Amino acid sequence: MFEQEMELEKKSSSILPLLLMVTLIVGIAGLALYFVLWSRTEITAAEVNPILQTAIERLGPATTHFSSGQVEDQIPLDPRYRLLEKEGYLKIGKAEKGETPISLTASGQAWLTDIPGVKEKKLDNGNVEYTIPLAQRKIVQIGKVTMLSPMKASVDYSWRWETTKAGDLFDAAGPAVKAFNTWERSTLIDKFGAAFYHAGPTNTTLLLAKRDKGWEITRE
Repeated sequence: MFEQEMELEKKSSSILPLLLMVTLIVGIAGLALYFVLWSRTEITAAEVNPILQTAIERLGPATTHFSSGQVEDQIPLDPRYRLLEKEGYLKIGKAEKGETPISLTASGQAWLTDIPGVKEKKLDNGNVEYTIPLAQRKIVQIGKVTMLSPMKASVDYSWRWETTKAGDLFDAAGPAVKAFNTWERSTLIDKFGAAFYHAGPTNTTLLLAKRDKGWEITRE
């Protein structure tokens, strides 16, 4: 009985190193396969481009808006209306009974006609609300693409604004906006769409993750 136990113990001690060796080989093979898969899942700038284009299109353009008709008395006092009036695009009448008449001039109508994507909406009170595209983001360059894992990548790219005539007018560094005081310029930027549309390109980094349907932008 003792001899049988010794023999069993000898067999167990000889099998253990073999199992360890097999485990090590499997681990190394798995790691090698991981890096092979990694190298085969690289995403190119050409593949990134349509993903970025779709994301930018979803953001839509920067816009501003204003109304014509009988507008609440205080609204025409904001710098947005005064900017358009200075350019000769709006005529602002005298306030009566809490309302101010505002109408498009011929120049204003021609100006809107030259801007693609302007939307007009007639309100229940008879006023017309105009939504005007100012600028749209455009990709300048797709830079470094870094694989973080076989299923994730980071992409460096740059974009700039492509303006409409309205965007040129609402450029925060332009003469029309700079003619206002500091508080009014801040109001135009914070509330009414003005921005530094003619500044240099903006550098951005985003993350991509590989899903069932392909590569997608992710926040993780």
